[in-house]
Amino acid sequence: MAEVVVSRPAVADRRSSRVTVAMITRNRRPSLLRTLDRLAALPERPEVVVVDNGSSDGTVDAVRDHPVGARVLAAGRNTGALGRNLAVRHATTPYVAFSDDDSWWAPGALDAAADVLDAHPRLGLLAARTLVGPDATEDPLNSVLADSPLPPAEDLPGRPVLGFLACAAVVRRRAFLEAGGYHPVLFFGGEETLLAYDLAARGWGVSHVPSVTALHHPDPGERPGRSALHLRNALLTDWLRRPLPVALRHTAPLCAAAARGDREARAALRGTLARLPAALRHRERLPDRVEHAARLLERAAR
Repeated sequence: MAEVVVSRPAVADRRSSRVTVAMITRNRRPSLLRTLDRLAALPERPEVVVVDNGSSDGTVDAVRDHPVGARVLAAGRNTGALGRNLAVRHATTPYVAFSDDDSWWAPGALDAAADVLDAHPRLGLLAARTLVGPDATEDPLNSVLADSPLPPAEDLPGRPVLGFLACAAVVRRRAFLEAGGYHPVLFFGGEETLLAYDLAARGWGVSHVPSVTALHHPDPGERPGRSALHLRNALLTDWLRRPLPVALRHTAPLCAAAARGDREARAALRGTLARLPAALRHRERLPDRVEHAARLLERAAR
């Protein structure tokens, strides 16, 4: 990936932090600047790395001039979720917290996350509690994660899970890089489950820790095509990591819906077929213990 690194000197009074905040953005300058304002106000004063995925709205210059003192990595094109991988590679702290350009962290949350990660060396990813909008509404995923059927582990905090929200996660940098980060076959949309699988397959823990809080303020407008992307990537995740009977069983309903004329199903199926050869080349079965956990979660979701 060709990249241009635009550096900015560290802010003189920045405190030492164990956590870098990493985010990706593309042509969402006003929302991004609002997020940077929030990050600059955090008591932890974290280092911030922003990956610009080929914006044409002056994002790079705006971030470079923002008082948060972020480093900007200009990818030159839309790299999707892979931009997060680039940000993690450039981070120098042991932990990395992800923000989207419409999300940030509650005051003290980053220090709290670092304390949890310090205390639990096997924890590879911490899935935070997410509050949405100005009314701080509970994200529906919070209850899903809290009710995970996976048994507790003595050496892990919170509740073991195999899913999370990308903009509400803190990772151990070493674990993230060891697992390969976000996968290129998925690009963007529902990419979290595959990373959770890959961390767990390498022995790293993934836990929901609701005492750490992320704040998400998404735009209220609809995002056309997002549902089809999530359907596509859920199916590609199965073909990448799950047993063939499972992948086939999950493919059948999508094929049936596409045959009935469902537009989202058709779009998801077309996208799956286009990326399926690459998924098969990168196919790597989950260890039995992780496959067992995935099946427990499937049964609980029915």
